[in-house]
Amino acid sequence: MPKIIILPHHELCPEGDIIEAKKGTSVCDALLSHDIHIEHACDQVCACTTCHVIVREGLQSLNPSDENEDDMLDKAWGLSPQSRLSCQAIM
Repeated sequence: MPKIIILPHHELCPEGDIIEAKKGTSVCDALLSHDIHIEHACDQVCACTTCHVIVREGLQSLNPSDENEDDMLDKAWGLSPQSRLSCQAIM
């Protein structure tokens, strides 16, 4: 099963963690199923940027972003070339 390494974040996961996710699962769903309460205000329909994450490694193991996600990411704070919306990033 694919693994996600969560770097320490003072609110979401202070210690950091390594979780496993089934292929076909969104990063957002994987985090939520492991009690990492990432915000997802639009209920995971690519209509906001609250689930914005930065993928430090393994970007190629996710599905490519589409035009809708890219347009939404343009509105995200702290955008980087490795930015994804976790609700749209599928393992």
